[in-house]
Amino acid sequence: MPRFVLCTLGDLLLDVIVRLEEPLEQGTDAAALTRTGAGGQAGNVAAWAAALGAEARFVGKRGDDPAASLAAGELTRLGVTVFGPVAVGRNGVVVSIVGKDGERAMASDRGVAPTLSADELEPAWFEGCTHLHLSGYSLMSSPIDGAATRAAELVGAAGGTVSADLASRRVIAAFGRERLRKVLQELGPKIVFANEEEREEIGQPASEATWVVKRGSAGCSIERGGVRSDFPALAAEVVDTTGAGDAFAAGYLVGGVELALATAARCVANLGATP
Repeated sequence: MPRFVLCTLGDLLLDVIVRLEEPLEQGTDAAALTRTGAGGQAGNVAAWAAALGAEARFVGKRGDDPAASLAAGELTRLGVTVFGPVAVGRNGVVVSIVGKDGERAMASDRGVAPTLSADELEPAWFEGCTHLHLSGYSLMSSPIDGAATRAAELVGAAGGTVSADLASRRVIAAFGRERLRKVLQELGPKIVFANEEEREEIGQPASEATWVVKRGSAGCSIERGGVRSDFPALAAEVVDTTGAGDAFAAGYLVGGVELALATAARCVANLGATP
């Protein structure tokens, strides 16, 4: 059986996870447990895929600051090969504030990541890639959308497949559901990942893709050819839900729905979005 080689394209951010041990109050301190490391949707999926035994590559633009060095170094340590140009400017950072129930709110600064352009891609980065996974953020901002399209062309020409994760209901609303439907129709992904809010926001797209809907503690649904199948989540002690959807996507791409649910359960049981 040929080796599964996953390439992801999108943002490599510095993740700052803050799990509050008491509520924030204006003008004073609050005790918290913190963690820093590699983050961003594409980075997270690559890290989990590597942990599950796949050959994983990340493609994206990074800044030239300490945040970029830390994030790239951590992703490399996790077994991912990191490709992409380094630009003058700040790397992206995402801060996740995690409550006692494990649910998180995020503040994201993408830094230079969205400025990746198609002409900056090296075809060698995608040689042997059997599957390309695209962050939704890379489909709904420019010029990185052109890089995503070019990467899909390179992988598709070599017989590989493509998936996309819609990433954010708020970003879809700002970008426009009709525009996103057109992007997906032109891209032709084999699989589209979305959470329930994102799936509702885009409505019924003109796409023949398999839709994998992440439903949190309710598990997931798979929609294919007008048929929907539901799968329950696995039991887990929830510490932090940051990155659980990315872990799920990696598991699904590497080994299907059972591995996806197991990987998501593994993710939420620990602080942070990577293995």
